[in-house]
Amino acid sequence: MNAANRPVVRARGLRKAYRNKLALDGTSFEIEAGRIVGLIGPNGAGKTTALKALLGLIPFEGELEVLGLDPRTQRDELMRDVCFIADVAVLPRWMRAREAIEFVAGVHPRFDRGKCERFLANTQIRPEMRVREMSKGMIVQLHLALVMAIDARLLVLDEPTLGLDILYRKQFYQRLLEDYFDEEKTIIVTTHQVEEIEHILTDVMFIRDGRIVLESPMDGVGERYVELLVNADRAEEARGLKPIDERALPFGKTVMLFDGVPQERLAALGETRTPGLADLFVATMKGTYA
Repeated sequence: MNAANRPVVRARGLRKAYRNKLALDGTSFEIEAGRIVGLIGPNGAGKTTALKALLGLIPFEGELEVLGLDPRTQRDELMRDVCFIADVAVLPRWMRAREAIEFVAGVHPRFDRGKCERFLANTQIRPEMRVREMSKGMIVQLHLALVMAIDARLLVLDEPTLGLDILYRKQFYQRLLEDYFDEEKTIIVTTHQVEEIEHILTDVMFIRDGRIVLESPMDGVGERYVELLVNADRAEEARGLKPIDERALPFGKTVMLFDGVPQERLAALGETRTPGLADLFVATMKGTYA
């Protein structure tokens, strides 16, 4: 396979155990170039372990190629084309804006200081300002300026908006979409807040107990899954089509979720619609939070 057609990430049978718990349990997936992929799962599902494997930060079993390289043996080469951002609330409070810029410039060869400074020129942030003097919104802007000034082929975001309120989370993802993303770049973002990234994703992967339990382009979700709102008199008939989940509503109505049952067949029993990613997530993860 030539480099142009090669997936950005190709994982086969990844396995990682911590003491007696399997964090990755034979995990396999592929990520194509120019996609925004949500890796979504509850805490402890294996999201961060999967990212650490991609970034060459932990040993693991199985096959893994990222940008055509093995993270275990070619990490230095790999990190020239990868940018990794965790929780945006972790910038040290004593750090000045210019020191944050100098730090990233020192660690990432693809960092464009001029681009970062141009982005910050449109904000209230001044070079001598310390993080502790900034509002939450300004911290988001500083973090985004640092991210967007790195010309990486793969951007990995691990719960990037943890601790921020919904306004700043929305702003973060919107700017990411408008100012950073293009068809040359691939973004992987992990979260357990499904609703807030649903609108930016091209693809979704649900991870549970170290395994990928759903892997689909966003437009494929609507083709595969259907929600049915059914009255009590048709409920048993609908159950005969084996829903993967159901929940009761007032007035004897039930919402059932189906995987791979044709929409036309379900429409004869009640009202159908494409489920939201959050509903799909809850159905897939049932029992995980017990």
